[in-house]
Order: sequence, then structure tokens, then C-alpha cells
Amino acid sequence: MKHFILLVILMVFNTATSKLSAQQDSFIKDYLERLENSKKYLILVAEQMPEDKYDFRASPESKTFAENLMHLGYALDWHSQSLLGDREARDWKTDYTFVVANKSKDEMVTRINKTFDETILLIQRFDTTQFDDKLDYLGIERTKRQIFLLLADHITHHRAQMLVYMRLNGLVPPRYVLYQ
Repeated sequence: MKHFILLVILMVFNTATSKLSAQQDSFIKDYLERLENSKKYLILVAEQMPEDKYDFRASPESKTFAENLMHLGYALDWHSQSLLGDREARDWKTDYTFVVANKSKDEMVTRINKTFDETILLIQRFDTTQFDDKLDYLGIERTKRQIFLLLADHITHHRAQMLVYMRLNGLVPPRYVLYQ
């Protein structure tokens, strides 16, 4: 009888954890699809903006188009590699990977492309049992699952600014890509 009860408990536990694991894997699959689409759309935006307009800013206190692009890359790198991964955060004062100065449009687009690819690779390998792990996010406790959502919001926020910059320069942005 004890063995039967133990077997039933194990079966219930296995069923519950299998469903949770499947949900987490589905989240990763959906997230990767969204991230791939977001990458494609951002690259279209970056490529369509003429290089001589990369210094455009909507107001004196705003980032330029190029600064938005590189800031987006830095944040993508930080959220994925440092918060979701285990790499030490880049030091903004000494690491010039995402600094605009002396970078051509092509170099910035290449950097963003590479950063998305590195992020996608990390997320493909992400251990979903870490979703509920908590960490300090700029003074607020957040789970790694929340970091995934924050990252997606941040990409959308800065890309939207870049789209407005295109419009302010008389350009028609690429058609919106669904699910990104």
C-alpha cells in the first residue's frame, strides 16, 4: 500500500512539473519568435535611416537616433548577458562597445545584429527553472521572468523613438511587423 501511495504521489508530481516545464518552454519559444521579429524590424529601421540623419535628435535633451540604437544594444546586452546570464556587466565608462563615437552606420548595425544573435543564443539555452530567481534590478527586486518582459518593453520603447525620428525627417518607416 505504501508503494502504491508513493507511486501516485510521484505521478501527480511528475504531471504537475511536466506541465510547468512545458509552459516555460512555450514561453521561451514564443519569446524567441518575438525577439527574432524585433531584431528584423529594428535592423530595417536602422538601415532605412540615412547615415547623415543618425545625429538627429528630436529635442536638445533627447538621444540621437544613433544613441538610441546603441543604448538599445547596451541594454539588450546588459539584460541578457548580465541579468539573465552570468557575465559581469560592461562598465559604461571604459567599455566602448556601444558608444556611438567614431562608429559608422554599418558598424552600429553590425553591432546590434551581433548583440541580438548573442541574446537569442543565451535565451535558447536559458534554464527555465531560473524564471523565479530574484535579482536586484536598479534597486527593485525582480524575477528573471520579469527581466524578459522588461527587455521586450525596452526594445519597443527605443525603437518607437527611432520611428518618430524617421517621421520627423520626412521618411516613411518600414511597415510594422506583427508580434514583436
